[in-house]
Amino acid sequence: MIYLTVYVRNRLRQMHQITRSALARGIGYLQEVLLGVKTVQLYRAEQEVETKYQSYTDEFLAAQMKVNKYDAILFAFISGVTSITIALMIWFGSGQVLDASLTLGVLIAFINTLEKVFIPIRDFTSQIASIQSSFAAFDHIEELFVEPLEEEGHTLLPSDEIEPKLKEFQSLEFRDVSFRYKQDGPYVLNDVSFTLNKGHQVALVGSTGSGKSTIMRLITKTYRDYEGSILLNGIELSQIAAEDCAHLFSMMMQDVHLFEQSIDFNIALGKQGVGRDQVIEAARYVYADRFIDQLPNNYDFKLDKNGANLSVGQTQLISFARAVAQGGQIMMLDEATSSVDSITEDLIQKAMSRLYQDKTVIAIAHRLSTIKHSDIILVLDKGEIVERGSHQQLIEFNGLYASLLSESKGDSLEQKNVSNM
Repeated sequence: MIYLTVYVRNRLRQMHQITRSALARGIGYLQEVLLGVKTVQLYRAEQEVETKYQSYTDEFLAAQMKVNKYDAILFAFISGVTSITIALMIWFGSGQVLDASLTLGVLIAFINTLEKVFIPIRDFTSQIASIQSSFAAFDHIEELFVEPLEEEGHTLLPSDEIEPKLKEFQSLEFRDVSFRYKQDGPYVLNDVSFTLNKGHQVALVGSTGSGKSTIMRLITKTYRDYEGSILLNGIELSQIAAEDCAHLFSMMMQDVHLFEQSIDFNIALGKQGVGRDQVIEAARYVYADRFIDQLPNNYDFKLDKNGANLSVGQTQLISFARAVAQGGQIMMLDEATSSVDSITEDLIQKAMSRLYQDKTVIAIAHRLSTIKHSDIILVLDKGEIVERGSHQQLIEFNGLYASLLSESKGDSLEQKNVSNM
C-alpha cells in the first residue's frame, strides 16, 4: 500500500505539472489572440486559431483525465483494502465468538477501532491529488523566485556615494561600446563612441536593425553586459543601480501604452510631485491641450483600453506629455513622429523644437526633418557609426545620410499627394 501511494503521488505530481503548463500556454495564447482579434478576423484566420487553441485544451484534458484516473485508483484501492480487512476481521472474529473464546462486544469494539484507524488514511488519500496540485504550482512559482535579479552579479556603487554626482546631468559618453544579445551571437553594436553633454542634442539615424534602439536600451539599462565603457557623469553605467539614475531620463516610446484611466493619470502616472498643474503644463508644452480641452471632462476624460477612443496621433501626444511631466533632465525620443498624421506631426515638431532649446535630447528619428537642428547626428549601419556631423555637414558629405534624407523627402511627398487626393 505504501509503495502504491508513493508511485501514484509521483505520477500525480507529473500530471499536474503537465496540466498547469498546458493551461498556462492555452491562456497565454488565448490572451494573445484576443488582443489581436481584429487581425485574426481581417485575415480570416478564425479556424486556424481555433484549431491551435483546441490543441492546448486537448493536452490539458488528457493530462487532467490521467490525474482523475490515478486519484480514483488510489482511493478505490484504499477503500478496498479497508473493506477487505474489516470483512476478514468479521470472518475470523465470528469463529472466535462461536468458540466462546471472544465476546461479541469485544469483536464489535475492535471492528469500530479498526475502522477509525482507516478513516484518516482514506481522507488523506482523497487529498493527495490536491496536495500534489499545490506542489506542482509551487514548482512553477519557484521558477520565478530562482530567476536572477537584473543587476545580480554586477558590482554596484553605494547609492549614498554616487547620489551627489548624479543629482544633475553633466555628460554621457560611449567609449568603444559593443553589444550582442547572446555570448556566442553576432554583434548588434560595434565600437560605438560618442559624447552627449548637458544642453546638447544627439540624433540617431539609420535603417531598421542598425542599432539605434539598442543604444537607447543600453542607456536605460534595459540591456546590460556590454563591452567597452559607458560613462554617466564620469561613472561607469554598469556600476550604477537603475533606480539611482532613473530620475535623469524621460523616454517617449514609439509603442505607446495607455491605461484605462483618466488622461490626467496617463500623463502623471501617479508620480509624486506631478499634480494637475504639472499635467496641464506638460500638455501645453507639447500642444496636447488643443485636443484635450475639446474632450468631455477634459483631463478627467477616461480612456478605453490602450487609448482606443483616441486617434494614434493623440495617443502619441499624450505619451510626449507624459515624458515631459516626468521631469527627466535627458529627453529620449524613440521615433516620436512615427505613424502619425500630418497635423499631429506638425505639433510634435513644434514641441520638439521647443524641447531642443530647453533640454538635453537624444532622439531616434524616422522622419529626418525632425532632427536637423541636432548638434550632432550619428548615422548607423549594421551596428557601426558610419557618419557623424551636423545636418549640413552630412548633406555636403553626400553619403548614407543624404541618401536617407532623399528617401524621407520622397516618402513625405508621396504621403502629401495621397492626403490631397
